[in-house]
Amino acid sequence: MRSGHRRRKNRETCAGDAGPVRIVEPHVLVVDDDPVVRDVLLRYLTRDGLSAEAVADGASAMAAFEARHPDLVILDLMLPRIDGLEVFRRMREADPASAVLMLTARGRETDRVVGLESGADDYVAKPFSPREIVARVRAILRRLADAREPEPEAAPTLAFDGLEIDPAAREARLDGRTVVLTPKEFELLHFLADHPRIAFTRSELLDRLWDVAYDGDPSTVTVHVRRLREKIEADPSDPRRLVTVWGAGYRFDP
Repeated sequence: MRSGHRRRKNRETCAGDAGPVRIVEPHVLVVDDDPVVRDVLLRYLTRDGLSAEAVADGASAMAAFEARHPDLVILDLMLPRIDGLEVFRRMREADPASAVLMLTARGRETDRVVGLESGADDYVAKPFSPREIVARVRAILRRLADAREPEPEAAPTLAFDGLEIDPAAREARLDGRTVVLTPKEFELLHFLADHPRIAFTRSELLDRLWDVAYDGDPSTVTVHVRRLREKIEADPSDPRRLVTVWGAGYRFDP
């Protein structure tokens, strides 16, 4: 995350350090050109106690993103003026650690796969349940909050033949060079590396790392593994670290 982008704190004081503590809820930006979708999501998010605002197009989304630096963005792929994927690219360029939940069209396999391959934290297909959206938003925000909490004891850096995984800094390095990973890619890599030589099914990885009951689509994990291989494997088509265990899932070989 660039130094100029500061995350909103969960707590802040109203009258100096000694003053009363006021709880500040995470801020969510909704980007969708459908006024009904915007209205419904705003009502459900605010009803759940979250701070939220909504805009209708890509240009307005970027302006709101730069103004508020939201904790999470709910982003529709089909937008006027600037399409959702371009908005997502610009947001991640401005702040690589920004959390994004993408909305894709039901039945459009290309949209869903492209959304996952772009590095979004999560996706939901339309039409959707507003309660499911809120549950997934809360799950993402909870993971982000947990990641920012200081550990009682610093977790050790994992090192494997040129690959270092530093959970305290949430950073991976390959031959001394920092590997740019999305939050979800780092979580997946660290989890597998922290359990070497153990195969996990895609369903198990969804349950452990995505923290939300999915609709049975395992491609979320498949796409994230493929993206990780492109970043840490010498030959992604013949992986040596993130190995496919046929009929079982994936494992990390040190």
